[in-house]
Amino acid sequence: MKRVAILISGGGSNMIALARSMQGDHPARPVLVLSNDPSAKGLERAAAMGIPVAAVDHRPFKGDRAAFEAALVQQLDAAVPDVICLAGFMRILTAGFTGRYARRMLNIHPSLLPKYPGLHTHQRALDAGDAEAGCTVHEVTSVLDDGPILGQARVPVLPGDDADSLAARVLVQEHALYPAVLRRYVSGDRTPVLL
Repeated sequence: MKRVAILISGGGSNMIALARSMQGDHPARPVLVLSNDPSAKGLERAAAMGIPVAAVDHRPFKGDRAAFEAALVQQLDAAVPDVICLAGFMRILTAGFTGRYARRMLNIHPSLLPKYPGLHTHQRALDAGDAEAGCTVHEVTSVLDDGPILGQARVPVLPGDDADSLAARVLVQEHALYPAVLRRYVSGDRTPVLL
């Protein structure tokens, strides 16, 4: 049984989708939900699901990423994860951190990478006049929102869409895509999932 740690910063809707999927004959189980915000609602939700939780507040570190990441590593390594899933974790990680967990860390991003790495992805897709948007699960590397693509889900951009309506439809696909990719990934299969 593979051990999965999930990193969040907010409400944790993707974390919930992942945790709910890891039941029955699934080859993995969640062993930790870790946040950079002690007040993140996702921590309460994970605890209510019986998943161990922890927080490392990034604010006291005042930009000292190495010290912040050392504290994250301490929490993560205590849980002995086989795989780490970033699920709305809103901190940029250094090459030292990503290298430590290379080929064991996944991220979900709300665009069809390599388009629109970073923030404001839905507005950027609308501003570009794109006919479709979507989300991507990829292996994490030292380059932001880069790394081998493990899955993508597409949604049409509809007339009258704004960033919020598009984001809501993409989020539905995120909740389907990330669990599908994780199940395949922990089984040793890196063939991309396309939804």
